[in-house]
Amino acid sequence: MRTARFVVWADQKLHKAFGGRVSLVALAGLPSLRLTTTGRKSGLLRSTNLLYYPRGGEFVLTASNWGRQHDPAWALNLRANPKCAVALAGKPVDVVARELHGEEYERMWGELLAFWPGYAMEQREAARPLPVFVLTRVAR
Repeated sequence: MRTARFVVWADQKLHKAFGGRVSLVALAGLPSLRLTTTGRKSGLLRSTNLLYYPRGGEFVLTASNWGRQHDPAWALNLRANPKCAVALAGKPVDVVARELHGEEYERMWGELLAFWPGYAMEQREAARPLPVFVLTRVAR
């Protein structure tokens, strides 16, 4: 968790240098995307690179915030405005986000832990339930 700032910084540099086609997560062999949300206060577009769980044609995001005790800004932005976009290898896709709750959350949480066991450690560090969002492609 201490290396989070460096990882985010390096990932931003890779994104800029390679036009979104390369990320640290992808280099580690894991699926990554670039999420672009609308800032809930500023109204400005905000982008961040994230690990995601590919589930059918949907993208599942876990708001772990590297084990910090508060939700990441992108999760707060999605709650305020679920219309957003993801970029896969630099190619944009319009999506809409839906936060999971209750039994649906519990089922997905089990799938997420099987996909990336590190979420359990991040949840322990954060001492909070980690929000989970499912992003679905918008039909054009």
